[in-house]
Amino acid sequence: MPLLQDFKQFAFKGNVIDLAVGVVIGGAFGKIVSGMVDNVVMPIVSLGLPHGDWRNASIVLRTMPDAKDNVVLKYGALVGSVIDFLIIAFVLFLVVSRILRVQAAKAADPGPKPEEKMVSLLTEIRDGLKTR
Repeated sequence: MPLLQDFKQFAFKGNVIDLAVGVVIGGAFGKIVSGMVDNVVMPIVSLGLPHGDWRNASIVLRTMPDAKDNVVLKYGALVGSVIDFLIIAFVLFLVVSRILRVQAAKAADPGPKPEEKMVSLLTEIRDGLKTR
C-alpha cells in the first residue's frame, strides 16, 4: 500500500494540479489561435499564393496511374502549424514579459515598511490629539 499512498501524495500535490489546469487552458488557447490563423491570418496570406487554397498546398513528388496513389508533399498544413506556433509563442512572450516586469517593479519598490507606516499613523494620531 505504500505505493498507492505515494501516488496519491504525488497526484494531488499542488504543482500537478496546476500543471493539469495549464495543459487544459493551453489546449483551449491553441484552438483559439488556430481559429484566428485559419480564419483571419491565412486568408490574407492566401492572397499571395497562386491558388489561394493554402491548407491544401502541396507538391506532387511522384505521379501514379491512380491519382489517389500519388506521392504528395503536403506543406500547406505545416505552414499553418508553424504560424500557429509563432503566434502562441509571441503571445506567451508578451504575457510572461509583462508578468516579469510587474514582479520586478514590485521588488524594486516594496512600499513603506510596516514600521514607517506605524510611525506615520502614530504621528497623525498625536497631531490629531494636540488639535483637540
